[in-house]
Amino acid sequence: MQVPQLTIFEQVGGAATFIRLADEFYRRIDTDPDIRGMFPADLTGAKERLGLFLIQYFGGPSTYSEQRGHPRLRMRHVPFSIGQAERDIWVGHMLGAIDSLGIEEPARTQMIEYFERGATFMINRDDS
Repeated sequence: MQVPQLTIFEQVGGAATFIRLADEFYRRIDTDPDIRGMFPADLTGAKERLGLFLIQYFGGPSTYSEQRGHPRLRMRHVPFSIGQAERDIWVGHMLGAIDSLGIEEPARTQMIEYFERGATFMINRDDS
């Protein structure tokens, strides 16, 4: 009999961890002169939406979709000019937020892989 594998949501301690991750990520964004202008002046709603999205994506309740529908991440990011530099800055802040929370393996690597892939997918400007 195979033992059921825990979701990342369960591995990291549930919703509270993802709320803290969103808060820490946006704390970093708030002081970044290179990409701060891509975000709303008041980050409260963005923090809440990111937290809910991450909770859902990593195996928790589907509150995000219940409130906002399908995530449609690429569509929601089309209004922003995102090149490799913006992607790299975004990823750097997210990885810093993950490290600040002390998220352990294997969840840490799985989350990093998702954020790196997802951020690359959001690139909509060719800087070459």
